[in-house]
Amino acid sequence: MNNETRESYLKLALKVFGIIFLFVYPLGLVWPAGWVWHGGGGEYYLQMICGIYFVLGIFLIMASKNPAEHASLISFTIWSSLAHGIIMGVQAVTDGNEMGHMLGDVPALILVALVLWILSPKQAAVE
Repeated sequence: MNNETRESYLKLALKVFGIIFLFVYPLGLVWPAGWVWHGGGGEYYLQMICGIYFVLGIFLIMASKNPAEHASLISFTIWSSLAHGIIMGVQAVTDGNEMGHMLGDVPALILVALVLWILSPKQAAVE
């Protein structure tokens, strides 16, 4: 894949993931087993997570206009999504009540990390 094609796909991925991140709250309402952690925090926990992802979504949409200027944000999104997904995956496996996450937000976060890593210029993804 040449750099121009990669950048156009990266711009699209940033927009799509950014928009999805804006709608974490409705995802939690529609499918709580896959998107809401049931062990603690209740509604306050969901609001906190949704607030963080909403803001990240806005910044990803803004970064889609010129990804090269936002390499650190893209790198943060890759590594934080990977860390979040792995930690939740381990916790879901050890707590049978949370296995719905293995079909919901765990693979979604790993997918975000992989797609952005594959589409990012290699020096931006490693920084």
